[in-house]
Amino acid sequence: MGISTWAKKKIQAWLEIVPPPTEQAITIMRGHTQEIEVIRSQLWYQGDAEELYQFFHQTETGTGAFWATSPSTSKIRKIHSGLPAVIADTLAYIVKSDLDKVDAPPEWEEIAESIGFTELVGQSVCDGLVSGDGAFKISIDKTLTDYPIVEFVSGDKVELEQKRGILRAVIFRTMYTVKSSRYVLHERYSRGRIETTLTDASGNAVPLSVVPELADIPPVVEFAGDYIMAVPVMFYADKKHPGRGKSIFSGGKSQCFDALDEVISQWLDAVRAGRVVKYIPEGLVPKDPKDGSLKSVSSFGAEVIQIRSSLNEGVGEKLEISQPDIKYEAYVSTYTQALLMCLQGLVSPATLGIDLGKMSSAEAQREKKDVTGDTRNTITAALEKILPRLIDAVLRTYENMCDGSPEEHDVTVSFGEYGAPDFDTRVETVGKAAAYGVMSTQTQVDELWGSSKDDNWKAEEVSRIKSEKGILETREPSVGDGP
Repeated sequence: MGISTWAKKKIQAWLEIVPPPTEQAITIMRGHTQEIEVIRSQLWYQGDAEELYQFFHQTETGTGAFWATSPSTSKIRKIHSGLPAVIADTLAYIVKSDLDKVDAPPEWEEIAESIGFTELVGQSVCDGLVSGDGAFKISIDKTLTDYPIVEFVSGDKVELEQKRGILRAVIFRTMYTVKSSRYVLHERYSRGRIETTLTDASGNAVPLSVVPELADIPPVVEFAGDYIMAVPVMFYADKKHPGRGKSIFSGGKSQCFDALDEVISQWLDAVRAGRVVKYIPEGLVPKDPKDGSLKSVSSFGAEVIQIRSSLNEGVGEKLEISQPDIKYEAYVSTYTQALLMCLQGLVSPATLGIDLGKMSSAEAQREKKDVTGDTRNTITAALEKILPRLIDAVLRTYENMCDGSPEEHDVTVSFGEYGAPDFDTRVETVGKAAAYGVMSTQTQVDELWGSSKDDNWKAEEVSRIKSEKGILETREPSVGDGP
């Protein structure tokens, strides 16, 4: 022990300083498994209030969540906003619409039309954002089509087999029911091989012939080419479940959606409780002329006629109308803040057509729209890596179907610019740059027309503009040229 360590311990003992324990064990229990979280995100997207009520009452009782604590026998109307589905569908539409160009071999055009490539991309984006991840599944069925069949399977039916971060296989799970007995089909897609097994409810392997529609499927299929006939899709990594994707509705977003539904439900309940109440004296209620019984008063276009006056001195019969004072401003403010918490980090209100201009300037609204662009860029950056691998795998599968030798293909996928300025804005911007002399004629034409015109048209346009300005292009003189 050195002198400094000895002196330090003596000072700590003199000052009565107790050092912290060297080891402190902390135990944290996970709330849900990855499968349960995927189911919860899918229920948020589907937006069925009854299914949300059943799920939360079974899984999150005691958490204080609105959907878990609201009683089923109460007259409170439980309303779901439907916002999760709007967010996912809007992002999927933006990305699908921005799919600009696919550089692939010529045969890809017919295959893309056969599989509905653009719509398939939109489905993968929507399901991938909701479930967290998933995978494209490539299969062959010549009785249906002469081209490969491509499907997208969401993350709740996909298992990724990885080793040290390297994908080894993709396992697809499909449920089958035969005579009230449930079976699970496992299709393991690895490099050059597909293994198919069937298990019962206890997890024991059973013959594929137990399910009639699977009787003709071979247990093992091998194919040429060192590739996997499946491509995983993931946009955000899940830190809680390594190797799996994260849903945009997981974590705190689920609590935000729950809070928004609570605000909406309370708001509508207050409106229902705040209806106009009419107190009608018995003497003013219409009576049946046959037997003198009281008749109901219609709330629409009702006219109450006083037939006789009261015999009491100074007392008259009159209608009394009462309506509670509902604090609508407080509900609107709470709803707005809950809505912004749901949209934070995903999309801007302007993208969904929500007008919040009264609370912020137009410039602030334009800046908030950058949030949608950031989310869109994250998705497209992932797709620019995923889709080329998918197209390459589909082309190799097609070559196997044609009894050819599958080869690796050089494929690139690009997306257009999101929120690009309109033509008038581009003309104004390019015109100012040209006036200041900071942009060449070629650059002006490229910025103005973008990819809407081909290179030959742009070259002719540049020559025309230079000709109208009196700019002549000549060959640069070299040494030895005469005067």
